[in-house]
Amino acid sequence: MSHYMIFSGTANPELTEEISKYLDVPVSKATINRFSDGEINIQIAESVRGKDVYIVQPTSAPANANLMELLIMVDALKRSSAKSITAVIPYYGYARQDRKAAPRVPISAKLVADMLETAGVTRVVTVDLHAAQIQGFFSIPVDNLYGANLFLDYIKEKNLKNPIIASPDIGGVARARYFAEKLGLDMVIVDKRREKANEAEVMNVIGSVEGKDVILIDDMVDTAGTMVKGAKALKDLGATSVMACCTHPVLSGPAFDRIESGAIDELVVSNTIPLKKESSHIKVLSTAKLLGEVIRRINNNESVNSLFDM
Repeated sequence: MSHYMIFSGTANPELTEEISKYLDVPVSKATINRFSDGEINIQIAESVRGKDVYIVQPTSAPANANLMELLIMVDALKRSSAKSITAVIPYYGYARQDRKAAPRVPISAKLVADMLETAGVTRVVTVDLHAAQIQGFFSIPVDNLYGANLFLDYIKEKNLKNPIIASPDIGGVARARYFAEKLGLDMVIVDKRREKANEAEVMNVIGSVEGKDVILIDDMVDTAGTMVKGAKALKDLGATSVMACCTHPVLSGPAFDRIESGAIDELVVSNTIPLKKESSHIKVLSTAKLLGEVIRRINNNESVNSLFDM
């Protein structure tokens, strides 16, 4: 028997199964039900005493239910004498509210961090936090994995004739620059003004994209407004094609309709969040090997950072 155990919430059990196969460790049993009023009821069906436990649960939509499910499972494991509890949160919800951007607003990313620690989480593993400083909201170890590495090989396999990296906004420059350096490509920036949440207006493009195959890089795609408007602006300036790479396919509201409109030739995402429906315009890459390898390295006290030293 392995000295560590893997549990799954209901948010993305398919990803947990893939991680389980990579590690050759079975998914441990837990019963997750709802009371008639919607409250979550969880019972751990195996002994976890003295075990290092990993729970795979993105806090994607429905965010509140998935977050509460994670917290309640952590509490159940803590009260069952687990040695350590690592929350593997491929997508960390509420990360977009990471600072006071206006008067009288919450810092929800910090609130969620406090809730996880209070519940009993001893370590967090996540992929592409919306803002890297969220790691500082925790007083426990946080492994913020680079989803970018999932896309590098795929981009190389495309053999684009004249590729160039683009950031969809000023805030994503560091992420886009990481891609550009890894691939040895130039970079441009789409400068936009956001009037209110989930609405974006493209202003201009910093750099030349004439005759280029543009690769837009972002950590998530929600309503796809930013991505689609950015793609249209790039094509209006002479871009040959636009491919978007986003780690987290939130894809809410009109996102699928916007993607199907054709402004983006291909959207490449990971499976941190399960797709609500399939689309011929969307390619999904798996994070299972990455997350599984990180779990293995944590248990063996090996370096996680060396995974990204390429």
